[in-house]
Amino acid sequence: MKATGLALLAAAAVLAGNAAAAGPVTVRDALGREVTVPAPPQRIVTIFSSNTELVASVGLANRIVGIEAFTRFPPEVVGRPLVGGRLGFSVDAVVARDPDLVVVTPARQAANQLVAPMERLGIPIVVLLHRTVPEIFANIRLLATLCGVVERGEEVVSRLEMRLDRVQARIADQKAPSVIMVTGRLGNGMMLIARPGTYTGDAILRAGGRFALESSTLAQVSPEAILKADPDVLLFAGSDKDMKELIARPGWADMRAVRDERAFVVSRAEFLIPGPRTVDGIEKLATVLHPGKAP
Repeated sequence: MKATGLALLAAAAVLAGNAAAAGPVTVRDALGREVTVPAPPQRIVTIFSSNTELVASVGLANRIVGIEAFTRFPPEVVGRPLVGGRLGFSVDAVVARDPDLVVVTPARQAANQLVAPMERLGIPIVVLLHRTVPEIFANIRLLATLCGVVERGEEVVSRLEMRLDRVQARIADQKAPSVIMVTGRLGNGMMLIARPGTYTGDAILRAGGRFALESSTLAQVSPEAILKADPDVLLFAGSDKDMKELIARPGWADMRAVRDERAFVVSRAEFLIPGPRTVDGIEKLATVLHPGKAP
């Protein structure tokens, strides 16, 4: 896909114009598809936690009628009917919710499984990508446009952007420490890390860090590569128990970040689910990376 997600999402406002809340609205999604809703959707199925949080962020959690099995936030949507999970997504389960909008991200084959069937059935389905923090904000605006709450979307994004601006002003004159964020461990011994070109990597940069493995665009790296990189700061998206197990591995106690007591746990919800809570994570991480510039 050559066109950038930001360009496609920005086109939503152009296509929608100054969309009246009650009229048809057309946006262009991350796949370049034009998606039209004849009226503001009232029954929304959100696939993946990120999309659920984006819809809820503009005050529309009450319109969500179906979610996938790993959605845990916001609390008011927990317990809504499930339309899929680890093994895939059910077209029948989605249709049974009688949706007038389906929101999906092309992960775990969700878009492949749902876009064509929804199009055949005439159910609007919009595909979103969240590769950077600005793209998350663009998606909030896009959903607000589709759902007839444009001003609410602008208010939400403006508040989030102001918070990021305050972070940037606070750390502007600071040297960026080298960072590795471990986001998971695999059975083959490899480790998942935050990397360039992802919203998690973008969040690290916006918090005032830099990549210790700058040349790595791979999600999986060996423990040896992390030890060799010897970052200033080691982060683990998980629990204290996870971090203790990690640094108990042979050689890890000698890592600079561990010796200097700069190994920290960060919230999976804030760094692995793209949405408004990502800004919470950036604010907290900026304080961790630059403690002398705490607000």
